Amino acid sequence: MSVEALPLAGIRVVEFSHMIMGPSCGLILGDLGADVVKIEPVLKGDNTRRLPGSGAGFFPTFNRNKRSLAIDIKSSRGLAFVKKLISRADVVTENFRSGALTPLGLDYNSLKDAHPRLVYCSLKGFLKGPYEGRAALDEVVQMMGGLAYMTGPVGRPLRAGASVNDMMGGMFAVIAIMAALMGRAHTGKGQFVRSGLFENNAWLVAPHMAQKAVTGQTPNPMPARISSWAVYDVFDTADQQQIFVGVVSDTQWRAFCEAFHQPQLLDEQSLATNAQRVASRELFIPKLRTVFGAMTRAEAAQTCEAAGLPFAPIKRPDELFDDPHLAEPGAMVPVTLESGSTLPIPALPIEMSGKRFGRRLDIPAIGEHCVQIAHELGYPDSEIDELFAEGVLSAPFAAEARPLSGTGSGTEAPVSA
Repeated sequence: MSVEALPLAGIRVVEFSHMIMGPSCGLILGDLGADVVKIEPVLKGDNTRRLPGSGAGFFPTFNRNKRSLAIDIKSSRGLAFVKKLISRADVVTENFRSGALTPLGLDYNSLKDAHPRLVYCSLKGFLKGPYEGRAALDEVVQMMGGLAYMTGPVGRPLRAGASVNDMMGGMFAVIAIMAALMGRAHTGKGQFVRSGLFENNAWLVAPHMAQKAVTGQTPNPMPARISSWAVYDVFDTADQQQIFVGVVSDTQWRAFCEAFHQPQLLDEQSLATNAQRVASRELFIPKLRTVFGAMTRAEAAQTCEAAGLPFAPIKRPDELFDDPHLAEPGAMVPVTLESGSTLPIPALPIEMSGKRFGRRLDIPAIGEHCVQIAHELGYPDSEIDELFAEGVLSAPFAAEARPLSGTGSGTEAPVSA
């Protein structure tokens, strides 16, 4: 898609964020065409850039299609610069601790009167309620919100293997922002919206809450659950691999028995319905484990696919780089790491008019777009030089070079019309 054809083209976003929740919101807005300006501290930039271990992938995953403005917002000139930027923005997002931006006058209440059309989104640990002021992490809300209990074995709560609340919290923030922009189109007024980690987690476990209300029984953790389906299991294969297979209907049961040559199971009247099969799992699941144990994973997968059965080879995340489905054009978005190497990152999991959303801007270097943004806001070269000299702005290149684009593609959406 051309920049102009992207659904959020022309929407200007100022992002105060770090880690995952806020940056994932900005990523989605940016991929959909919004001009997202990421505000970073001078010199060192967002601390997320330097996380080790499991955090090493956060920054490259969530910061494409953004422009970097490295600025000292605690200085008077830096604060004035950012407020001028906000005056031309449609959306401000932030996911810092509660009240962090208030002393600078960058909170919603301080901005709303001067900017009545502004949509301001805060991404927090908790929405309104007794926990509102608490600090939170994805793991915190998973533990207190029942998700870790449902994921791990009995007595061993275990967080999900991905930052599901952070990333979904960013998604719900986008939903709220787009709804507020739609509302503004009718009323002419912006508004304050929020997204909460804990509330997102509660939404995820809502079916388990409802299960207790409907059945009167507390749901067991997933490893100890009573399955709703006759076959919903991971099986070991002859080549020391594993495969998940699900059989969730009577039609699939017939297809399964025929594909895996188990006519005796198909003929057994006590296994005619899913409810009967669930009650008799201990009678036939051991037999099925023997069947899969005599096949390679590839053979089992081929059999399931030919029969139209749900199946999944068990893979590590890094094995997805070689997944043939993700090799489909548009499924992965290449970004450039600080080392100069190229890394393919999964694109947004949506299509519009048969097209996926790709990269307009690579991961920005710290302050890469300072000069470009300053020019768009009307700052003369002499004043830009002063801002660099005073340390109000910082960039990974000399101010004298005045590059106007981090990519040279000419596709960047300007801050001002």
